[in-house]
Amino acid sequence: MNKLAGLRAVLRVRDFRRLYSTRLISQCSDGVFQVGLAGYFFFSPEQQTSAAKAVAGFAGLLVPYSLLGPFVGVFIDRWWRRQILVYEPLLRAVLVGVVAGLLAVDNDGPLFFLAAIAGLGINRFFLAALSAALPHVVDRGRDLLVTANSLSVTSGTIIAFTGAGLGYLLRRLFGGGHVGTALILLCAAGAYLAASLSATRLGRERLGPEYDADQPQTREALYNVARGLADGIRHVWRRRRAAIALAAISMHRFLYGIWTLMTLLLFRNYFATSAEAGLGGAAVVLGASGAGYFLAAVITPSAVKRTGMPTWITLLLGVAAVTELVLTAPFEEVLYVCGGFTLGVVAQGVKICVDTIVQQAVLDAYRGRVFSLYDMLFNVTFVCGAAAAAAVMPANGKSYAMLAVIVTGYALAAAIYGFTAARDSRGQATVDGTPRDR
Repeated sequence: MNKLAGLRAVLRVRDFRRLYSTRLISQCSDGVFQVGLAGYFFFSPEQQTSAAKAVAGFAGLLVPYSLLGPFVGVFIDRWWRRQILVYEPLLRAVLVGVVAGLLAVDNDGPLFFLAAIAGLGINRFFLAALSAALPHVVDRGRDLLVTANSLSVTSGTIIAFTGAGLGYLLRRLFGGGHVGTALILLCAAGAYLAASLSATRLGRERLGPEYDADQPQTREALYNVARGLADGIRHVWRRRRAAIALAAISMHRFLYGIWTLMTLLLFRNYFATSAEAGLGGAAVVLGASGAGYFLAAVITPSAVKRTGMPTWITLLLGVAAVTELVLTAPFEEVLYVCGGFTLGVVAQGVKICVDTIVQQAVLDAYRGRVFSLYDMLFNVTFVCGAAAAAAVMPANGKSYAMLAVIVTGYALAAAIYGFTAARDSRGQATVDGTPRDR
């Protein structure tokens, strides 16, 4: 199945289109919300950004979000996923409205942070439900599911970048102070309401989960979250394709956390002469990364068909090592932006493949828990990478030592994943005579 035929086949599915539009509206809102907060925290003239402050911001906004992961899986495997997609954006709209109201009255204290963290944290339910629901609206055959993931995940990320660009334009319109940021956040709240309305077009039971009589009762599951998480880990461990894929993307996210911290500091304190100019430069990198995400969506289905997912992941990780060495080492702004484009291709290409591998390898009764674990790894490893770099990262972000870690880390990740995936593929072929890496 060629790319255009695959896209047409996916887009002909009515419920896929409905799920897809819900994703796009919500993730556009995410971009507006997040750039509003990031612009206020990191690029306001009155804020002085250091590596430690940046990491504290990442940790405060992402770690609580990630710790919800095990609890989210319990509910996603029990609640109608369509209901999650309807009510979660409603709740987010309320929380974002609270954040905007507090900021408008010049209150950015503990209550403001709690509301912001809650608004970001509950997005865990929405994103994990989207991933777990996708196989219910698309044929689970390999080629079509790869195409659906490529379109859904990449378009969602690109629209989040677009939302971030919209947030940047709104900042230029409203200003970057308390009132201006509050108005940006109110725009995001309105978009969340639209996402909720979009999800109502899906049937209540259309997205699963499938009934499993062997599942424990919800109350028991909540009291035994650690045991449930351990069950999810064991389930993944028995499906080695999924396990090594999650390990690969975790390594990528750790290195991406280092690169993101470096980028933030470079454009705040090295490349730019003012906070506003720094935000503009960071927006250019964001746009370049978004273009890379789009290219990954275009080329990944064909590349996977020709090479198989493990080979494509290995190639992408190797490309990241080479291009970061060539494009980042001069620490010149134009070359750095080109490096951001390349990492966008790598990040999204790897994620498309890993999403598909997990969806194929994991049973539906466990899929919610496993995707919650996946999301947790996705964010915690990112924060850990930034935190590890903060200890040695200079205030202006220019660090050859950290660049060496990024380049060496990607090279090792490519080598180790490529070897391990090839060995696992040979083992599977020995067991049943059929390759499972494509």
